[in-house]
Amino acid sequence: MEASRKLICRQRQVFFFFFFLGLAQAGSEFRRYSVVEETEGSSFVTNLAKDLGLGQGELSRRGARVISKGNKLYLQLDQETGDLLLNEKLDREELCGQTEPCMLRFQVLLENPLEFFQAELQVIDINDHAPVFMDRDMLLKISESSPPGTKFPLKNAQDMDVGRNNIENYIISPNSYFRVLTRKRSDGRKYPELVLDKLLDREEEPELRLTLTAQDGGSPPRFGTAQVYIEVVDINDNAPEFEPPFYRVQIPEDSPIGYLIVKVSATDIDIGVNREISYSLFQASEEISKTFEINAMTGEIRLKKQLDFETTQSYEVNIEARDTGSLSGKCTVLTQVMDVNDNAPEVTMSALTRQIPENSPETVVAVFSVSDLDSEENGKISCYIQDDLPFLLKSSMENFYTLVTERPLDRETRAEYNVTITVTDMGTPRLKTEHNITVLVSDVNDNAPAFTQTSYTLSVRENNSPALHIGSVRATDRDAGANAQVTYSLLPPLDAHVPLASLVSINPDNGHLFALRSLDYEALRAFEFRVGAADRGSPALSSQALVRVLVADDNDNAPFVLYPLQNASAPCTELVPRAAEAGYLVTKVVAVDGDSGQNAWLSYQLLKATEPGLFGVWAHNGEVRTARLLSERDAAKHRLVVLVKDNGEPPLSASVTLHVLLVDGFSQPYLPAPEAEAAEAAAAAPAAPLTVYLVVALASVSSLFLFSVLVFVAVRLCRRGGAASVGRCSVPEGPFPGHLVDVSGTGTLSQSYQYEVCLKGGSGTSEFKFLKPIVTNFQGHSPAPDIEETPNFRKDFGFSIQ
Repeated sequence: MEASRKLICRQRQVFFFFFFLGLAQAGSEFRRYSVVEETEGSSFVTNLAKDLGLGQGELSRRGARVISKGNKLYLQLDQETGDLLLNEKLDREELCGQTEPCMLRFQVLLENPLEFFQAELQVIDINDHAPVFMDRDMLLKISESSPPGTKFPLKNAQDMDVGRNNIENYIISPNSYFRVLTRKRSDGRKYPELVLDKLLDREEEPELRLTLTAQDGGSPPRFGTAQVYIEVVDINDNAPEFEPPFYRVQIPEDSPIGYLIVKVSATDIDIGVNREISYSLFQASEEISKTFEINAMTGEIRLKKQLDFETTQSYEVNIEARDTGSLSGKCTVLTQVMDVNDNAPEVTMSALTRQIPENSPETVVAVFSVSDLDSEENGKISCYIQDDLPFLLKSSMENFYTLVTERPLDRETRAEYNVTITVTDMGTPRLKTEHNITVLVSDVNDNAPAFTQTSYTLSVRENNSPALHIGSVRATDRDAGANAQVTYSLLPPLDAHVPLASLVSINPDNGHLFALRSLDYEALRAFEFRVGAADRGSPALSSQALVRVLVADDNDNAPFVLYPLQNASAPCTELVPRAAEAGYLVTKVVAVDGDSGQNAWLSYQLLKATEPGLFGVWAHNGEVRTARLLSERDAAKHRLVVLVKDNGEPPLSASVTLHVLLVDGFSQPYLPAPEAEAAEAAAAAPAAPLTVYLVVALASVSSLFLFSVLVFVAVRLCRRGGAASVGRCSVPEGPFPGHLVDVSGTGTLSQSYQYEVCLKGGSGTSEFKFLKPIVTNFQGHSPAPDIEETPNFRKDFGFSIQ
């Protein structure tokens, strides 16, 4: 745990050290010390305690350290005494080379509390290096005809020391012919120049051996020597001469290596070996020596390195022609580099806008400049962009261009443009540079949402569960971002009587429509409303669509029996003569269904009977007929239960109870079977359809019908109080007065029926007359089967069906 605390403390000290070190480098002054190079290690430099104004031992208590760049410690600190000592012997030439002064920077760090000081140590040069000639032996061939005052440059010596310890002058050994001059080049280096003081005489002295000494300015001075061998050439008193002494040539910068630049030529009027000439580069710089080469025999100057016009436009090459007698002539070749189109134009962007709002007027996209390193025609530039883009290039000043929009942009048409700026120079061959810019068109809310359809038709089955998803509307917006986020809403209804707020709702995010409550087909078969779609732009844009909802019928209404009535105070009894044959029409069960379509298709069946097999019910029209001949053994009273069932899924049903009374004394009627009736009806004329619309007729006559029936039944019952009354039909002892029963549509009744029942006496046979039910057909409902009258019906039975 203790080691961890020390580590954290150490890290904090290092952090604060570098923090304050950066501050110190910005404003603190350096403390400067000096030491002579080659001073032995552990030599005293200074006492830091005194320099920093600290007491004895305080450096040790504060953890003083010396830090230098690269962790190379040239100094060491004695914390007890405060002495700053050399860590090792320092070599100025190794540390700094030719740099003067030679400064070594270091820092003094006091850790507790944290404090530091900047300092530098100057390494003072001593004269520890003697001048050295790179060529220890030099050979000069000098014609005896050389006049006094002729100068011969010699190779210089080098000294690693600097300042006054460097080469000061050159000395030649004593002789009768030459003296040496110390010359200084532009870079400060000194070189020797040999000067002829009097004519040479080969016969007296054919060669000279001189010692050239280079002396530095140190104290004591150091020396370096080289041997100069001078060979006196006999009577070669004519030096080579160039015609012309100055050459001017031009060379393309893309010339290959080895390319012949020029051939120089010098002549010597001497004869023999004295006229043989060799050529060489004279006092050539390093750059010229690397770039050109000359054939010593022919004087051909060839290219040694690739040229670059943009780096160097011309070279001045000095050529020396030397004969065998060591006489030489000089000429100058001025080589001018010709520019070729080897640099493509450059594009420099100054300002760039990568995103532009749509519908904006002329907008600056980019400001840029173009340049070409080549010259003249090769440096002339043309700039252009593609023709099929809505942008223009405008030249604002020399080589500066502005890229602007030509017209307002439409993001929905195109959201992104790739503009290629092509810059071409006028050189041969032409070079070009392409710079691609991607311009994005930002969205503006300029498009209203658009529905996928102008109107929607949705279907929902009645008796739906609340919150049922009945369909969806969808609108899209060509904008982007918030401008394309669509919110849906219900608009005020077209019909103020439609309670739209209680019928449907819409999800504002996705356009899903929901039925808020259960719908009833019989109450509301269809309704319309408008849906709005608005985006979230500013200002917001919107559109609307019409939605029509169709309520589909469900089998939710059971059949309703119109006849015989089931709510009468006394059950209805049908009279059947015992003489009736099989197929005799006893009565007809009339029922309706409030649903529509196949849910309203009704079928009939005999559910229960007092005497099974005596009566039957026709399944399609509800007619109750005798199934066989009646006999005396058959009971007088019969109870029939008829089941009326619709064709829905699941099917719904209702039942009706019929009371049938078998009576005697009727004429023996003949009622044809249903199949015979249908055949005769088809031969005579098509039957009138019984299909009705419930809603229109029922609402108007239901109340009146019920009231009339109740009043009529009550009156008839009072008149026949003494007889065995069985509903609206009675069997009196004497002649029966006729009466009319009107069965109008009630409740969900779809048709109106009217029956007239009359029993007549006095003719020996009673006449039983029915009036045919009067039916009003309403479109859209399945008709109830009707009762048709055959030609022999009235004749045989004495009554008609109307």
